[in-house]
Amino acid sequence: MEVSTTLWVLTIAGLIALIAADFFIGRKPHDVSIKEAGIWTIVWIVLAAIFGLGLLVFGDGQASGEFFAGYITEKSLSVDNLFVFVVIMAKFAVPSQYQQRVLLFGVLVALVLRTIFIAAGAAMISNFSWVFYIFGAILIWTAWGLIKEARADEEEEEWEENKLLKAIERRFGVADRYHGTKLWIEENGKRVMTPMLVVMLAIGTTDILFALDSIPAIFGLTQDPYIVFTANAFALMGLRQLYFLIGGLMKKLVHLSYGLSVILAFIGVKLVLHALHESGVHVPEVTLPVSLSVICGVLVITTITSLIASKKKAEAEQREIDAGSKDKDSVEA
Repeated sequence: MEVSTTLWVLTIAGLIALIAADFFIGRKPHDVSIKEAGIWTIVWIVLAAIFGLGLLVFGDGQASGEFFAGYITEKSLSVDNLFVFVVIMAKFAVPSQYQQRVLLFGVLVALVLRTIFIAAGAAMISNFSWVFYIFGAILIWTAWGLIKEARADEEEEEWEENKLLKAIERRFGVADRYHGTKLWIEENGKRVMTPMLVVMLAIGTTDILFALDSIPAIFGLTQDPYIVFTANAFALMGLRQLYFLIGGLMKKLVHLSYGLSVILAFIGVKLVLHALHESGVHVPEVTLPVSLSVICGVLVITTITSLIASKKKAEAEQREIDAGSKDKDSVEA
């Protein structure tokens, strides 16, 4: 798809305007209700759908299909990333009324970082076709890692601060409590960071690791930098509201890691086949309709099986509680 400089400028300006509107509407710290999160989640999904249909009308079916495939994939990976965000929020004991501000900053940092990764990835792909082998290997390895994590079945996920964040904390110092939405304060005559800034940096820098699988994944569906950028942008911008909407539901998506591992492995194999094809090897290539069908199908099946498994687990736990209560009553009698 041919994209002019004017279209790039208009798209970026439009995204900045949407982010600014989102910020000013929710600029006052408050607890986000399910209703508010639901409305904004629907708004962002509708905006993404309108953009995708706009590509169909003013561009072509290929561009529109690639956008929706990329958007769905990035959105799915973002949901998995929310698990880590929950752990980070808990580790830093972020007050509920400040969590939306933290997430907004994290999303902005993630968008900037991913834009840099997208530009670098597009440059490498245009000059070196063998990069597809590397991207494919990264996705297959990540898929295997997700399976191992899911099978480990750890009751509580741990998160450790990265070395960069620890170095920043040592250099500037950190206040012992939150001071509203302030990022810096004066303490004993020294300017130090507040925990608010620390947790913002934690979420922003953690996204670097997330980009290592999400960027190769979407390049496995499209090599158009414009589609890659817009799909990532729309997926990330609705992430903040999604965090509050499905906060309780995330614990029920017990099979999500398995589903994402299948999707990443599928795209990884697709990239390897594409690389072989580019090298002149006659191998079958996976078409866009097949990719979109596999991605949507895996997500639907994963969601259904997760909810069924969660329901059975809850029923089993309730039976144990009931049995324990009966035994206690018998002993007392």
